[in-house]
Amino acid sequence: MLQQTTVKAVAPYYARFLSRWPTINTLAAAGLDDVLRAWAGLGYYARARNLHACAKVINERYGGTFPEDIEKLRALPGVGDYTAMAIAAIAFDRPAVPVDGNVERVVSRIFAVEQDLPAAKPVIRKLAASLLPAERAGDFAQALMDLGATLCSPKRPVCALCPWTGECIARMRGDQERFPRKTPRPEGKLRRGAAFVVLRSDGRVLLRQRPKKGLLASMTEVPGSEWTHEFNERRARRLAPRFRANVQWRRLPGIVRHVFTHFPLELAVFFARVPRATAAPKGARWVKISDLANEALPNVMRKILAHAIESDDRREGTS
Repeated sequence: MLQQTTVKAVAPYYARFLSRWPTINTLAAAGLDDVLRAWAGLGYYARARNLHACAKVINERYGGTFPEDIEKLRALPGVGDYTAMAIAAIAFDRPAVPVDGNVERVVSRIFAVEQDLPAAKPVIRKLAASLLPAERAGDFAQALMDLGATLCSPKRPVCALCPWTGECIARMRGDQERFPRKTPRPEGKLRRGAAFVVLRSDGRVLLRQRPKKGLLASMTEVPGSEWTHEFNERRARRLAPRFRANVQWRRLPGIVRHVFTHFPLELAVFFARVPRATAAPKGARWVKISDLANEALPNVMRKILAHAIESDDRREGTS
């Protein structure tokens, strides 16, 4: 949960997860849809799918107990070098140094690593391993991460209180804030699309499930078009949900903006009201507005629904 997400945002989700699925066995037995619903709002939903898949593998292959071997840990779904090293060191006191962003900063400053990230990662991992003491690998791993999170901060590090102030090359040179060096990340190209929000007269909205592979896989969404660089609104409108009765679509003012890791997104939102007896098109379903909190809706979909419902409320209030 803490990958790419702050402790403050994660804490309530973590508590709810542990309350609902206190063991690997209970998580493995859970349905993926339930896990995604509980995760909704945290973002980066591949983490939830990997967490669920990981629990299943541990339950089936290792009898519900995490393996202690680093290679076996690395082979689990969603577990890379960092997570494998962290579990090995902190849970089992194996000789390993997990390298997260905080550790990268500390090590790159101690050794004044001039190579840019991400290419410098293998070098930094080797240098971090060279600092490993003969005992208490788990304590050392946590201390190193805490050092980067507190004293060795990105800007204005508190070098006077650092236990490595005498050994830090960057500190001795006075250019510690130059590290770690990073290759600028290119900005993703804008994508655009259309979203279609249908409100039934009994207070239900139309939802469907996204494909099982790809961005936001298996999450719940409102119907919409593809998100493309070459968006054409007229063609996109042809993808609106179809009903037996004629539906009057209204283009809502404004757009919904959302930023994913690799690209920004802008969505035109179209809104329609339909009678209570209207059946859902194939592959879609009606959900009470009061039940939306229990749906596996990613943040971008919650933005779309909020924009549509608020716009409709304003229009109703002025009519």
